[in-house]
Order: sequence, then structure tokens, then C-alpha cells
Amino acid sequence: MPVAIAPVQAAAAYRAAAAPEVPAEGGFGATLQRAVEGAVEMGRGADAASTQALLGQGSVSDVVMAVSRAELALQTAVALRDRVVSAYQDVMRMPI
Repeated sequence: MPVAIAPVQAAAAYRAAAAPEVPAEGGFGATLQRAVEGAVEMGRGADAASTQALLGQGSVSDVVMAVSRAELALQTAVALRDRVVSAYQDVMRMPI
């Protein structure tokens, strides 16, 4: 059964969707730095989960999940790096 939405809620949702996004503090560089720091923290979390499992204090499923998250973050970072390098090379090949 569909859930009823009050007109006030619908108007608020429309305003939120139609409002232009406010850029994050610091711009692109700060956003990129936060993303890299998050990836590093995921790697550290995977290391900590592995250590806990080796000591018998953690479960194997927690280790697998932490390592999978860290691997996905690393793959994303590598893909982003490859795209940035490719874009830089394209700009450098442009005629003046």
C-alpha cells in the first residue's frame, strides 16, 4: 500500500531537490584529500580486523568485509588516478 505524503513534505522535498548544491568547504582539493584519507582509513581498518582475527578476537567475515572495502577503495583511487593522468595527457597534446 503506498504511503501518503503530506503536501508540506512534498514541497520540502521539491525545494531540496531543486536547490543548487553548495560546494564543500575547500573545493575539489579538500574533497579529494578527504577521499584519500578515507581510503587510507579503510586500509588501516582492514589491517586492524586482520590482526584481531589472528589474535582470535574477530571473525573471518569481518576481515573479509574490511578487506573487500579497502580493495574497492584502492581500485577506485587507481581508476581516478588513471583518469586524471589521461586527462592531463590529453591537455598536453592539444595544439596551441
